[in-house]
Formats: sequence, C-alpha cells, structure tokens
Amino acid sequence: MSEVSERLKVPLWLLTLFTFSGTLAMHIFVPALPHAAEDLGASISTMQMTVSLYILGLAFGQLIYGPASDRFGRRPTLMVGLAVYAVAGLAAALAPSAHELIAARLFQALGGCAGLVLGRTIVRDTSSATDSAKRLAVMNLMVTVGPAVAPLLGAGLADTLGWRSIFYMLSAFGLFNLIFAWRLLPETAPPSSNSGGGAFLRHGAMLLKSPAFLGFSVGGGCATTAMYAFVASAPFIFTRQLGRPAHEVGFYLAFMIFGIWLGSAIVSRLIGRVPMEKLLIRGNLLSAVAALTFLATVLTGQLSVAATMACMFGFTMGVGIASPPALTLAMSVNSRVIGSASGLYGCIQMSVGAVCTALAGLGSNPALAAASVLAVAGLVAQGSFWMALRKSRTTALR
Repeated sequence: MSEVSERLKVPLWLLTLFTFSGTLAMHIFVPALPHAAEDLGASISTMQMTVSLYILGLAFGQLIYGPASDRFGRRPTLMVGLAVYAVAGLAAALAPSAHELIAARLFQALGGCAGLVLGRTIVRDTSSATDSAKRLAVMNLMVTVGPAVAPLLGAGLADTLGWRSIFYMLSAFGLFNLIFAWRLLPETAPPSSNSGGGAFLRHGAMLLKSPAFLGFSVGGGCATTAMYAFVASAPFIFTRQLGRPAHEVGFYLAFMIFGIWLGSAIVSRLIGRVPMEKLLIRGNLLSAVAALTFLATVLTGQLSVAATMACMFGFTMGVGIASPPALTLAMSVNSRVIGSASGLYGCIQMSVGAVCTALAGLGSNPALAAASVLAVAGLVAQGSFWMALRKSRTTALR
C-alpha cells in the first residue's frame, strides 16, 4: 500500500452507498415478483429468472471492473458502472414484457456490481490487511441496512405505486450515486499501463492456480451468497407452504437480513482480538449448523414460521461473521493484484449464489430444496476454508 493511498481515507458512508446499490436492486424486487408476474402475464419460473440472471450479472460483471479499475483507475470505472445502473433501472421500469425486464435486470446487475467490486477494493487500497477487515466489517454493518429495509420498501412501493415504481427509484438512486462519485470520490489507485486485459488473464490464471485463493473464494461464496437460494424461495415458502399473506414476506426477509447486521457487528468488535482464521471458521460453522437444523425441520414435518426464521437468523448471523475475513484473506493472497483478486473473488462468490438459487428452484417443495442447498453449501464452505488455511500456512512457511 503506497503512502499516497494510506493518506486517502474515503468515508465509509460514501463507499456504502456505492456498495449496496448492487444488492439493494436484488432484494427490493423480490416481494414484487408476484405483482410483476401478474401484470406481465409471466410464470413464476420466468420471474425467478429476474433474480437468478441478476446474480449472474453481478458475478460476471466483476470480471470486468476488477482489471478495468487496475488499468484505468477506480473512480472513472465506478462512474461508468453507475451510469449503466441508472439507465438500466429506467429500462426495467418501462419494460413491456417479462423478457425485456429480464434483459434490463441483467444490465442493471452489470452496472451495480461496479459498486460491489470497487467499494471493497478502495477499502483495501487505503488500509492494511487488519484495518481492511475492520473497515469491511463496519461497512457490512452499514450495507446490510439497505437489504434489510429493501424488502419492506419494495413491498410498500409495489402495493401502493406499482412494481414499476421500484425501478424508477433505483434509477434515481444510481444517478445520485454517479453525482457523488463525480464530486466526492478521490482516485485511490493511479492507472497502470500493466493492467490491461492480458494482464488480467495472467493475474486470473495465477490466482486460480492458488489453492488458498480458490479455497477462500469458493468457501466465501458457499458461506455468504448461498443464502440467495432461500431469498428467491421465500415468497413461495411463506405463502404456499406456510399459508402466510404475501405482504408479510418483506418482514421475514428484513428480519433475516438483520442477522447479517448482528454478525457484522460482532465481527467488527472481535477483529484484532481474535485471529481472522478463527472468526472465519466459527462464523461459517454457525451457518452450517443452522442450515442442517432447518433441513431437519423440513424432513421431520416440523416446518413453521418460527422454526424457519430462527434457523435463517442463525444462518445469516454466521454470514455476517464470516464474510469480512473471507474477503480480506482472499484479497491478501497476492497484494500486487488487489483489483483483479477482488473482481475474481466476487465473480466466484456470485456464481456460487446463482448456482444455489437455480438449484433451489428444482422440485415441487421450495423449503426442502432451499434447506438442502444451504446445508450442502455450509459443509462445502467448511472444507474449503480448512484447505485454504492449510495451504496459506504452508506457503508462509516456504
């Protein structure tokens, strides 16, 4: 980290606005899926594609923004992404059919993921590894306010002004963020002529050959974005299997997201006093136990609103604890390619989330499918993290 970067302390509230623009657009639309399906005459499976393809957009867009920010700088790259996000939000609001909506959502994700990549990259640009983990944990606290409020806001907008109002609001949000980036954001990494597409391919190949990076990345995806399997299934679990009215879904999702907030609050206090490796393993272990408990309630016929929310609260609290250490350790594998590492980590993370969401749509029992996906993801994450930590220790000794 350069002395120049060390002196640049970008306000966390500003990075938070950029970061949660991408995830906010996903969570806010989930409660409105039934409204949009009815208005556009689309099936449930078609409307679920607006979620799964959005996650894929978040995944693959990060492959672009990581190396682009290394090549052209963080600030201009972020501004391009925010402009795409704002225009795509307007296109989604005006979409005449489900297919046009799906396409607009894909471009909205491609723009929104700029904030996801560059928000955390700027934190790493301007902080040491330990300080980065602390700042990322605090930023997670602030970021999760958006997804926690988003389902409630989305349900309210859909019920009062119609589902299209959601996208008008998101477009305006992207425009405001673009203005903030233009006026308030300094450049934290000068452009480099050695960071083009060819350089990214070399950096990507180098990172993908690293068992430690792969372990932290695959484990990070299974430990965090696997929860999207439940998010996409929640409207159907609560309304069809548990018999609850549609307007309650937003409250259940908001309560679940509060678990991430609590986990982030806990880890922000413990980083610096407890090794990040222990926080990573124990946080994900909490999620794995909660997922297995949820699966057991489904298999034994004990599924209820209370049991579901208790298990998912435990799962998401583990997400909040494990997320900052996983990201920090992955980006610290090679400090010379932070932007590329951040983008590749995000791509792997969101790809895991997209696969988990797609798998949760299989079969006729949404609760069983979601619980099975979460349980397997929790176990895979534990194995991946143990492998990554073992390889990191071996590399350090060498």
